[in-house]
Amino acid sequence: MQQVSYKDSGFDELSARLNRQGELPTDVLEIVRGVIDSVRTQGDEAVQAFTARFDDVDLPPAQWEISREECKAAGRLVSPEFRRAARATLSNVKAFARLGRRKSWSRVVRPGVRLGEKFDPIGRVGVYVPGGTAPLASTVLMTVPFAKVAGVREVIVCTPPGAGGSVAPEVLYALYLTGADRVFRVGGAQAIAAMGLGTPTIPAVDKIVGPGNAYVTAAKQLMVGRVAIDLLAGPSELLVLADSTARADWVAADLLAQAEHGSGHEEVVLLTTSKKLIQQVQAEVDRQVESLSRRNYIAKVLERGTWLVHVRSMEQAIEMANRFAPEHVQVHAANARKVAAAVTTAGAIYIGGYSPVPLGDFTAGPSHVLPTGGAGKSFSGLTVDQFQRKTSMVEYTQTALEREGPVVEEFGRVEGLDAHACSVTIRTGSTQGKRRQGRHE
Repeated sequence: MQQVSYKDSGFDELSARLNRQGELPTDVLEIVRGVIDSVRTQGDEAVQAFTARFDDVDLPPAQWEISREECKAAGRLVSPEFRRAARATLSNVKAFARLGRRKSWSRVVRPGVRLGEKFDPIGRVGVYVPGGTAPLASTVLMTVPFAKVAGVREVIVCTPPGAGGSVAPEVLYALYLTGADRVFRVGGAQAIAAMGLGTPTIPAVDKIVGPGNAYVTAAKQLMVGRVAIDLLAGPSELLVLADSTARADWVAADLLAQAEHGSGHEEVVLLTTSKKLIQQVQAEVDRQVESLSRRNYIAKVLERGTWLVHVRSMEQAIEMANRFAPEHVQVHAANARKVAAAVTTAGAIYIGGYSPVPLGDFTAGPSHVLPTGGAGKSFSGLTVDQFQRKTSMVEYTQTALEREGPVVEEFGRVEGLDAHACSVTIRTGSTQGKRRQGRHE
């Protein structure tokens, strides 16, 4: 872990590093462009070849799909405790999603003018569930239910195959519980390309959501335009804002929780007004990590992705946090709600000592699919309304058209768009329109 103070010469360098733009490495983008081009031209054959190359699993397309019966049967392979936990999370997520679902509206905003917005579910959505070093059943529960609550007609899920093409039973059970319509054991950039372009085996979708590694994120970015995406979600990030009231053991536990994900590219940052707290947190991290099963993964993040930073004031910490745009912000401060209100670029904010980030990872209700790498400056986390299309609705009476038609006519004149103006004057026979028509004759 690196310790830095606002009094140190290296503080400005660290502060500048926090101003991220969410750019992906050029070499990753080039590799993924090749994957997408191959899937576009070769379809299933390319997907199979890349799965064999990247996941060391060579399965013919006929073996990619996992039936709903197989997902249901996986429930017998998981513990009763996990089944209860999954059902509890599903209930919380669906309840939160219902609160955020947008409803169509219309109203008369001026005499004779009715305007509104119509919200319809997206037709078919693709969900990506990462594999990696742990079965991410929670990601199923943090994605599919939002689509279902929004009314999406068909939810397609892709997840990487393990040894022999296996998928963890916890993931399969979560897929059954959430009602995923079709599931394919395909991962990586090739899965994103397949869902975005469509192949003989994997149907094309209208939108792709879900987290992933740099290659998955790059594929989502490059597919924009062909399909919609939710956001750019990569390795986990945590920024803790703390004052002298924070408990060092709690802060240390929070840092370690996000460092253990396993990619080695996670970033955890403590910004605190208390120099004493930094020393205490350092000691607590050293003590707690020894008892953790994933300490080898954590060690990589502690070495190159962890900063304990002494700041001049909480205002300075908040300014740095907003430039960093972290996935998660944890607030350990006496005035936690006030501090949280000033943070404007985080994916999610956890307020107070009794609101650790793992609640959001597993059960609170909001999705844990959140922007990373600085993308929080422009992207929000996954929400139910991202599975809804919004359409504007416009309805005029004759009187209203006659009243506002001259505005259209004038813009048509200025912009040289006679047909725009005529589409009004043919209905109203306005004097202004007749004068223009006479000049043209």
